[in-house]
Amino acid sequence: MNPLYLLGGLGRAVLTLLATFGQVALFSMDAISHVFRPPYYPREFGVALMNIGWLSLPVVGLTAIFTGGALALQIYAGGARFNAEAVVPQIVAIGMVRELGPVLVGLMIAARVTSSIAAEIATMKVTEQIDALVTLSTHPMKYLTAPRVLAALITVPLLVGIGDIIGIAGGYVVATQNLGFNAATYLQNTVNFLELRDIVSSLVKGAVFGLIAALMGCYYGMNSGRGAQGVGRATKSSVESAAIMILAANFILTGVFFSL
Repeated sequence: MNPLYLLGGLGRAVLTLLATFGQVALFSMDAISHVFRPPYYPREFGVALMNIGWLSLPVVGLTAIFTGGALALQIYAGGARFNAEAVVPQIVAIGMVRELGPVLVGLMIAARVTSSIAAEIATMKVTEQIDALVTLSTHPMKYLTAPRVLAALITVPLLVGIGDIIGIAGGYVVATQNLGFNAATYLQNTVNFLELRDIVSSLVKGAVFGLIAALMGCYYGMNSGRGAQGVGRATKSSVESAAIMILAANFILTGVFFSL
C-alpha cells in the first residue's frame, strides 16, 4: 500500500479529531453561557432534576454498596499476605471517596443519563420538533440544553456524596459481619483517616463529571444524523465520549488535588 495514502489517512483522522474537539468546546461554552442568561424554564429544569438525580439513585446506590463490599473483601485478602488486615477501613474510605465513588457514579450517569439525553434530543431533531421550537421563537439551547446541564451540575455531586456514603457502608457491613471487625473501631478509623481535601475532591469531580455527561448528551443529540440510524449513532457516540472524557478528567483532577 502507498505510504503517502496511509499518511494522508492519518492526517485526515487527526484533523477530524481536532475539528470535533473544537466543535465540542464551542458548544460547551455556548451551553454554559445560556445557563446563566434568561429566559429560564423551571418546568424543564424540574423534570431534568428528577430524571438525572432522583431516578438515578437506585443504580448509584446498588453500584456503590456492592463496590464497597467487594473492596473490603479484596483489601482484607491482600492485606492478609502482609499481616496488614487492619487497614481495611482506611483504604475502603479513601478508595471510595477519592476514586471509585466519583468515577463509578460518573460512568453510571454517562450510561443512563447521557444516552437518554442524546436519544431524546436526537429524536426531537429527526421529528423536526427542534425546528418547531425555533419557529415558536424558543431557543433550543435555552429550552433543551441549559436545564439539563444545570441539573447535572447540581445533582451529580449529591449523587457522588451519597454513593461515597453507601460504598463505605457496604464495606462496613462486610467488614463487621464477615471479617470480624469491631463496628465502633471501624467507624472511628474511617472518620479519622478521611480529610476535608478528600471530600472536596470527590464533590468537585462529581460536578465536572455531571457537566461532561450532560454536555456530551446534548452535543451529540443536537448534531445527530437523520433517521433511526442517526439517533442510534448519536446515542452510542455520546456514551463513549462521556466515558472517555470522565476518565481523562478524573486523571487530571486527581493530579491537581493530590500531586502536592
